[in-house]
Amino acid sequence: MNRLLRSVIERVVKIGDLAITDPSGIIHHFGDRTGDPVHVWIKTKQAERAIALDPTLHVGEAFMNEEVDFLRGDMLALLRLVYNNSAWSNSQSGRSLDAFRNLFKRFQQLNTEKRSRENVHRHYDLSGELYKLFLDEDMQYSCAYFERPDMTLEEAQAAKKRHIAAKLDLKPGQTVLDIGSGWGGMGLYLARDFGVDVLGVTLSTEQHAVSTERVQSEGLENHVHFELRDYRSLSERFDRIVSVGMFEHVGVNHFKTFFDTAATLLKPDGVMVLHSIGRNAPPLATNAFIRKYIFPGGYVPSLSEVLPHIERAGLMVTDIEILRHHYADTLKVWRERFLLNRERAKAIYDERFCRMWEFYLSGSEAAFRWQDMMVFQIQITKRNDVLPVTRDYIYERDHAAPLPLLPESISPRRQRTRKRAGQK
Repeated sequence: MNRLLRSVIERVVKIGDLAITDPSGIIHHFGDRTGDPVHVWIKTKQAERAIALDPTLHVGEAFMNEEVDFLRGDMLALLRLVYNNSAWSNSQSGRSLDAFRNLFKRFQQLNTEKRSRENVHRHYDLSGELYKLFLDEDMQYSCAYFERPDMTLEEAQAAKKRHIAAKLDLKPGQTVLDIGSGWGGMGLYLARDFGVDVLGVTLSTEQHAVSTERVQSEGLENHVHFELRDYRSLSERFDRIVSVGMFEHVGVNHFKTFFDTAATLLKPDGVMVLHSIGRNAPPLATNAFIRKYIFPGGYVPSLSEVLPHIERAGLMVTDIEILRHHYADTLKVWRERFLLNRERAKAIYDERFCRMWEFYLSGSEAAFRWQDMMVFQIQITKRNDVLPVTRDYIYERDHAAPLPLLPESISPRRQRTRKRAGQK
């Protein structure tokens, strides 16, 4: 076995039962032989060297390229064993790599409007048939809200939408902006159940086509409209702003622009809810594998990076909620469904793609379950008298009966939106 790799593993793995078969066929054992055994086969010396120098990137790459396989256990089991040993994150090698990557993180997130469209295309314009293999029926591609541990994914995603709607404190006839509207599920839900007018914006051509078709199929053209545009190009003002799973793509260089724009678009008595992946630790550069293969330009912020920009934009934080294991449980279901439909995914793409996604889903679940990843929901206003003074209303409205849809009249804002879209 590569001597550097052996040295790294010996420093990291003190507990657990890890076996590694090296390219020469020799089996090496690490840990104290407790817990579920994991047996990894590293097939090439090239993979050995690469993993020794930068495991964060090259374990995933070697797995994608079939240079690493499992004789016992799987990728999630390996990550659990590694994360249960804290030595890597505290080792000199780990700190050095993190510090080096932090030097360049701003250059990796120069997300201009053009580059943002390219980044979105890399991930969100993949075949819709792929996402249907593991998402819920409403195509919610963000953290669900598991109010009870026995909830199905569909129930937990519905609970997530209700929870966010409760924090928005919606009134019939209000105008709502959905920044990063995805396949349209949130916008359609808000219009259908709360009688509001929704404008959703996305940079994904695939998601825009699907969401627009859903509006037509549900007969909500008078109340919901989705546009293929960057939020930075908007000038209209809204009663409510919601953004779910989009802020991770803004990039640290553009936090000021994001909140300055939100402040311009939000009415004086408006409410905004921001739902985003975050980090329960000091700022750190994006995981190398995720940045290269899954979310180019993406960045998971610490709250310490976000709150100053909200304050400087003249906005006011009225509530922050941290969702801890909710995303781990969401990803668990996604991973299980993806693996159940793996052959169908392979027919759409290929084996390498399936391995890439298996590593992505396993690594993400592990990060939320055993590392410092979480989801935050920040409720934002411009005034401190806009919302009730206690949080009781959120949980009361979480389970209240939905409001009736507005009568089939077209609000002035919707008339302008329909005219822009060329509708009659």
